[in-house]
Amino acid sequence: MRHIVRSAMCLFAIVSMASPALAGNALITPGTPVSVAKSGLTVTPDREWNKLGARPGRNSETWTLDGDELNGLNFYGGIQSGKTLFREVSKRTKPLPHFSTTMLLTDIPEFLEDSYRIALGTSLFSIDAIEPVQFLGTKAVHFVYSFRRDQEDISRKGDATATIIGGKLFMITFEAPTVHYFGRDIESYRHLVGTARLATL
Repeated sequence: MRHIVRSAMCLFAIVSMASPALAGNALITPGTPVSVAKSGLTVTPDREWNKLGARPGRNSETWTLDGDELNGLNFYGGIQSGKTLFREVSKRTKPLPHFSTTMLLTDIPEFLEDSYRIALGTSLFSIDAIEPVQFLGTKAVHFVYSFRRDQEDISRKGDATATIIGGKLFMITFEAPTVHYFGRDIESYRHLVGTARLATL
Protein backbone atom coordinates (compact mmCIF):
# COMPACT_ATOMS: atom_id res chain seq x y z
CA MET A 1 0.00 0.00 0.00
CA ARG A 2 2.84 2.41 0.83
CA HIS A 3 4.36 1.78 -2.59
CA ILE A 4 1.05 2.58 -4.29
CA VAL A 5 0.68 5.83 -2.35
CA ARG A 6 4.25 6.84 -3.21
CA SER A 7 3.52 6.15 -6.88
CA ALA A 8 0.43 8.35 -6.70
CA MET A 9 2.41 11.17 -5.07
CA CYS A 10 5.05 10.96 -7.79
CA LEU A 11 2.36 11.02 -10.46
CA PHE A 12 0.78 14.09 -8.88
CA ALA A 13 4.13 15.86 -8.86
CA ILE A 14 4.71 15.05 -12.53
CA VAL A 15 1.24 16.22 -13.54
CA SER A 16 1.67 19.42 -11.52
CA MET A 17 4.80 20.30 -13.49
CA ALA A 18 3.36 19.24 -16.84
CA SER A 19 2.69 21.47 -19.78
CA PRO A 20 -0.66 23.28 -20.15
CA ALA A 21 -1.86 20.53 -22.52
CA LEU A 22 -1.62 18.06 -19.64
CA ALA A 23 -3.00 20.42 -17.02
CA GLY A 24 -6.51 20.74 -18.45
CA ASN A 25 -8.16 18.43 -15.95
CA ALA A 26 -11.84 18.98 -15.15
CA LEU A 27 -14.19 17.91 -12.39
CA ILE A 28 -17.15 15.81 -13.55
CA THR A 29 -20.33 16.57 -11.61
CA PRO A 30 -22.47 13.55 -10.63
CA GLY A 31 -26.07 13.10 -11.69
CA THR A 32 -25.76 14.76 -15.11
CA PRO A 33 -25.26 13.02 -18.49
CA VAL A 34 -21.79 13.72 -19.89
CA SER A 35 -20.58 13.26 -23.46
CA VAL A 36 -17.28 11.39 -23.57
CA ALA A 37 -14.42 10.64 -25.95
CA LYS A 38 -15.50 13.16 -28.59
CA SER A 39 -18.41 10.93 -29.57
CA GLY A 40 -22.13 10.42 -29.14
CA LEU A 41 -21.44 8.23 -26.11
CA THR A 42 -22.81 9.64 -22.83
CA VAL A 43 -22.67 8.40 -19.24
CA THR A 44 -24.17 9.63 -15.97
CA PRO A 45 -21.76 9.24 -13.02
CA ASP A 46 -23.04 8.73 -9.47
CA ARG A 47 -20.01 10.45 -7.92
CA GLU A 48 -17.41 13.06 -8.76
CA TRP A 49 -14.66 12.00 -11.14
CA ASN A 50 -11.70 13.95 -12.49
CA LYS A 51 -11.37 14.07 -16.28
CA LEU A 52 -7.72 14.13 -17.27
CA GLY A 53 -6.58 16.60 -19.92
CA ALA A 54 -4.21 14.09 -21.52
CA ARG A 55 -5.99 11.64 -23.86
CA PRO A 56 -4.75 8.07 -24.51
CA GLY A 57 -5.82 8.47 -28.16
CA ARG A 58 -7.84 10.67 -30.47
CA ASN A 59 -11.25 9.15 -29.66
CA SER A 60 -10.67 8.39 -26.00
CA GLU A 61 -10.43 9.99 -22.59
CA THR A 62 -9.58 9.03 -19.02
CA TRP A 63 -11.29 9.79 -15.71
CA THR A 64 -9.91 9.06 -12.26
CA LEU A 65 -10.78 9.39 -8.59
CA ASP A 66 -7.32 9.44 -7.03
CA GLY A 67 -4.95 9.53 -10.02
CA ASP A 68 -4.87 7.17 -13.00
CA GLU A 69 -2.16 5.08 -11.34
CA LEU A 70 -4.72 4.19 -8.65
CA ASN A 71 -8.01 4.10 -10.58
CA GLY A 72 -8.42 4.79 -14.28
CA LEU A 73 -11.74 4.89 -16.11
CA ASN A 74 -11.17 4.87 -19.87
CA PHE A 75 -13.64 5.65 -22.64
CA TYR A 76 -13.12 4.70 -26.28
CA GLY A 77 -15.79 6.36 -28.41
CA GLY A 78 -16.20 5.21 -31.97
CA ILE A 79 -12.76 3.82 -32.89
CA GLN A 80 -12.86 3.50 -36.67
CA SER A 81 -11.55 0.66 -38.77
CA GLY A 82 -7.83 1.04 -39.39
CA LYS A 83 -7.31 3.11 -36.24
CA THR A 84 -5.43 2.25 -33.04
CA LEU A 85 -6.61 2.50 -29.43
CA PHE A 86 -3.62 4.62 -28.44
CA ARG A 87 -1.19 7.00 -30.05
CA GLU A 88 1.53 5.12 -31.87
CA VAL A 89 4.69 4.37 -29.89
CA SER A 90 6.71 3.85 -33.07
CA LYS A 91 5.00 2.98 -36.35
CA ARG A 92 8.25 1.55 -37.72
CA THR A 93 9.59 -0.51 -34.81
CA LYS A 94 6.55 -1.04 -32.57
CA PRO A 95 3.37 -0.66 -34.63
CA LEU A 96 0.14 -0.90 -32.67
CA PRO A 97 -2.64 -3.23 -33.79
CA HIS A 98 -5.48 -1.62 -35.71
CA PHE A 99 -9.17 -2.09 -35.12
CA SER A 100 -11.03 -3.71 -38.00
CA THR A 101 -14.73 -4.06 -38.78
CA THR A 102 -14.03 -7.73 -39.54
CA MET A 103 -13.33 -8.32 -35.83
CA LEU A 104 -15.77 -10.36 -33.80
CA LEU A 105 -16.79 -9.23 -30.32
CA THR A 106 -14.67 -12.06 -28.94
CA ASP A 107 -11.62 -10.57 -30.70
CA ILE A 108 -11.80 -7.33 -28.69
CA PRO A 109 -10.13 -8.65 -25.50
CA GLU A 110 -7.13 -9.81 -27.54
CA PHE A 111 -7.07 -6.46 -29.37
CA LEU A 112 -6.86 -4.67 -26.01
CA GLU A 113 -4.19 -7.06 -24.76
CA ASP A 114 -2.02 -6.64 -27.85
CA SER A 115 -2.38 -2.85 -27.63
CA TYR A 116 -1.35 -2.83 -23.95
CA ARG A 117 1.68 -5.05 -24.50
CA ILE A 118 3.08 -2.54 -26.99
CA ALA A 119 1.83 0.84 -25.76
CA LEU A 120 2.22 0.28 -22.01
CA GLY A 121 5.00 -2.28 -21.89
CA THR A 122 2.95 -5.00 -20.24
CA SER A 123 4.57 -8.38 -20.78
CA LEU A 124 2.33 -9.88 -18.06
CA PHE A 125 -1.30 -9.74 -19.21
CA SER A 126 -4.10 -12.28 -18.91
CA ILE A 127 -7.80 -12.41 -19.80
CA ASP A 128 -9.43 -13.89 -16.68
CA ALA A 129 -13.08 -14.04 -17.73
CA ILE A 130 -15.22 -13.24 -20.76
CA GLU A 131 -18.99 -13.28 -21.30
CA PRO A 132 -21.65 -11.94 -23.69
CA VAL A 133 -23.71 -8.99 -22.41
CA GLN A 134 -25.96 -6.19 -23.65
CA PHE A 135 -24.39 -2.74 -23.96
CA LEU A 136 -25.72 0.37 -25.70
CA GLY A 137 -28.77 -1.61 -26.73
CA THR A 138 -26.90 -4.29 -28.65
CA LYS A 139 -24.81 -7.43 -28.25
CA ALA A 140 -21.53 -6.79 -26.49
CA VAL A 141 -18.68 -8.47 -24.66
CA HIS A 142 -17.69 -8.08 -21.02
CA PHE A 143 -14.28 -9.25 -19.86
CA VAL A 144 -12.02 -9.10 -16.83
CA TYR A 145 -8.25 -8.97 -17.14
CA SER A 146 -5.09 -8.70 -15.05
CA PHE A 147 -1.76 -7.13 -15.90
CA ARG A 148 1.47 -5.75 -14.53
CA ARG A 149 3.57 -3.13 -16.24
CA ASP A 150 7.21 -3.98 -16.79
CA GLN A 151 9.52 -2.70 -14.03
CA GLU A 152 6.59 -2.37 -11.62
CA ASP A 153 5.61 -4.64 -8.74
CA ILE A 154 1.96 -3.54 -8.66
CA SER A 155 -0.59 -6.07 -9.94
CA ARG A 156 -3.59 -4.43 -11.59
CA LYS A 157 -7.03 -5.69 -12.48
CA GLY A 158 -9.27 -4.43 -15.26
CA ASP A 159 -12.93 -4.68 -16.19
CA ALA A 160 -14.17 -3.86 -19.70
CA THR A 161 -17.39 -3.74 -21.69
CA ALA A 162 -17.29 -3.27 -25.46
CA THR A 163 -19.38 -3.44 -28.59
CA ILE A 164 -19.22 -2.63 -32.30
CA ILE A 165 -21.86 -0.29 -33.72
CA GLY A 166 -21.87 1.13 -37.22
CA GLY A 167 -18.46 -0.40 -37.82
CA LYS A 168 -16.95 1.46 -34.85
CA LEU A 169 -15.66 0.21 -31.51
CA PHE A 170 -17.18 1.56 -28.30
CA MET A 171 -15.58 0.44 -25.05
CA ILE A 172 -15.37 1.44 -21.40
CA THR A 173 -12.66 0.03 -19.13
CA PHE A 174 -11.78 0.40 -15.47
CA GLU A 175 -8.38 -0.44 -14.00
CA ALA A 176 -6.90 -0.27 -10.52
CA PRO A 177 -4.38 -2.06 -8.30
CA THR A 178 -5.79 -5.34 -7.04
CA VAL A 179 -5.00 -4.22 -3.49
CA HIS A 180 -7.81 -2.02 -2.13
CA TYR A 181 -8.64 0.26 -5.05
CA PHE A 182 -10.21 -2.17 -7.52
CA GLY A 183 -12.62 -3.64 -4.98
CA ARG A 184 -13.42 -0.22 -3.54
CA ASP A 185 -14.41 1.43 -6.82
CA ILE A 186 -15.64 -1.35 -9.12
CA GLU A 187 -19.33 -0.94 -8.26
CA SER A 188 -19.27 2.78 -9.06
CA TYR A 189 -17.75 1.93 -12.44
CA ARG A 190 -20.35 -0.75 -13.16
CA HIS A 191 -23.15 1.65 -12.27
CA LEU A 192 -21.71 4.14 -14.74
CA VAL A 193 -21.54 1.53 -17.52
CA GLY A 194 -25.23 0.85 -16.93
CA THR A 195 -26.03 4.51 -17.65
CA ALA A 196 -24.19 4.57 -21.01
CA ARG A 197 -26.21 5.77 -23.98
CA LEU A 198 -25.32 6.40 -27.61
CA ALA A 199 -26.80 9.14 -29.77
CA THR A 200 -27.72 8.37 -33.37
CA LEU A 201 -24.55 8.03 -35.43
